[in-house]
Amino acid sequence: MKTVVVVGGGITGLCTMHYLKNKMHEQNVEARLILIEKNAYLGGKIHSEKDKGFIMETGADSIVARHPGVLELVKELDFESELVYNETGISYIHTNNELHAIPAGSTFGIPMSVESLMSSTLISEEGKKRALQDLEIPNTTFTKESSIGTFLEYFLGGEIVRKQIAPVLAGVYSGDLYQLSLASTLPYLVDYKNKYGSIIKGFEAHREQFEKAANKKFISFRSGLSALIDRLEEQLPEVEFMKNTVTKQISKKEEQYEVVLEDETILADVVVLAVPNETVRHVIQDELLEEQLKKFTTASALTMYVGFDVPDDVLPADGTGFIVSHNSDLVCNASTWTSRKWKHTSAEGNLLVRLFYKNINPRYEELAAMSDEELTKVALEDILLSLGVEAEPTVVNVTKWIDQMPRYDLAHNEALSEVMKQLEEAYPNVLLAGCAYFGVGIGACILNGKKTAEQIISRIM
Repeated sequence: MKTVVVVGGGITGLCTMHYLKNKMHEQNVEARLILIEKNAYLGGKIHSEKDKGFIMETGADSIVARHPGVLELVKELDFESELVYNETGISYIHTNNELHAIPAGSTFGIPMSVESLMSSTLISEEGKKRALQDLEIPNTTFTKESSIGTFLEYFLGGEIVRKQIAPVLAGVYSGDLYQLSLASTLPYLVDYKNKYGSIIKGFEAHREQFEKAANKKFISFRSGLSALIDRLEEQLPEVEFMKNTVTKQISKKEEQYEVVLEDETILADVVVLAVPNETVRHVIQDELLEEQLKKFTTASALTMYVGFDVPDDVLPADGTGFIVSHNSDLVCNASTWTSRKWKHTSAEGNLLVRLFYKNINPRYEELAAMSDEELTKVALEDILLSLGVEAEPTVVNVTKWIDQMPRYDLAHNEALSEVMKQLEEAYPNVLLAGCAYFGVGIGACILNGKKTAEQIISRIM
């Protein structure tokens, strides 16, 4: 009987096992299944903590419902009764020390109509006139491998990119738009430009699907996202879970692989590395692979939850949070009004705010060196300036994601292609998986887990 080892107990690793188990049952295949996780808990960047009546997500806070496979997985797990959807509302950009609503009828800050563009309070009249040139300027040079920042600025102008689009997109993709490719962010923008002659017209032609998706577009679970992780684990009695276990090295041994742990070595036929790129570099010590693996880049972020014994209705009506743009005295890069956006996170209806401090922040190095107490003072000042709340918090939760956020820059796709080719030649049954390589977001990880299971099944039959 063959042995499959998955290193990494995040959502990708768990979904790999879930879909592999299903395929094994379908095709009457037997194998020993082992999942190795360095932490005491499964979930990776999905982890819910509860305190004083609040539910706080230390990593991802939701799942995009429309992503292929997301609701399908929830149904397979018979977990639909636990679903909760986000409250819809207004998202803001904080600029010049004021909150400006991101215009209705925009996606990632990109206007889906001329009316949406003209309604913006973030852009000058001159900036709006420049953005309208998108209706006339043809695309003769840009492809999906081009920089998304350069692409958007060329057609829509620098002002709208800087003041309205970049704050939103940089928040989603954790990077400089001029170093991120269209292929790794919004590849359909090139198709819109080429087909309709205009980014705005392309969005307008597909406006209905975007507006439909925007309504209740995120999901979580009544007791937090960790409930999905727990459910997956419950449904995998066939898998040997090895938690609190560090993988030290993986090396080829004839047609198999030695997975070296702290206290034992496992001989595996297939190994899946659903872990950060730095971990892959550490466990596969291969100079040829290293040349490509070191090209993948990461970002960092500090996230904080602050909860108060104050009613949630102190928030602006219908608001769900804001992104910080230029000319702001706030230190944070963004804030989610969690108790408003996710009613299930506050049992008593009290105020719960999440703040984000990213490595693009000019004060990031200073912030990263601060103690939790010092960071709390910064957060409370940001909350006072943005919401006028002066109360003492009842809960503070600080999480530091240092070099843990994958960043898909212009070199990513080329490096990934080369790494996959080298692995197939030198380590044919070692597979890479997860957000470090194949897409950010839980939906992308679920889909990647399913595809990884499909790769495995043919190798163990």
